[in-house]
Amino acid sequence: MVGRSIAFLQLAGVWYTIITMKVLILYRPHSEHGRTVEEYVHEFQTRNQGYRLEVIDVDTRDGSATASLYDVLQYPAILVTQDDGYLQRCWLGDTLPLMDEVASYARV
Repeated sequence: MVGRSIAFLQLAGVWYTIITMKVLILYRPHSEHGRTVEEYVHEFQTRNQGYRLEVIDVDTRDGSATASLYDVLQYPAILVTQDDGYLQRCWLGDTLPLMDEVASYARV
C-alpha cells in the first residue's frame, strides 16, 4: 500500500482516520548487501500480498535525492514515511528488521 490513502472508519459510533505509510528501501544493487535486500523484498511481497515496498537504487538521481532528503548515509536503509513525507521510522545497516514490523506500518 503505497501512496496517498486516507480512509475513514466508524466503529461503535466512533470515527477513526486511517493514514497509510509509505515504505522505502534504499540500497545499492551491486554491493555486498544487494542480494540480501532483493531476497528480503521478494519474501516480504510473498508473505504480504497487497503491500508494496518502494525499492530505490541510491546510485540513481532519485535515489540520491531521497537519501539526501532523509540524511541517509548507511545502506541498506528502510524508511517509513507518512503521506506528507514525515519520517516515521527507519532502520539502517545490514541487520534488516522483522518483516512483520515493516508490514505493520504499511497496514491499513
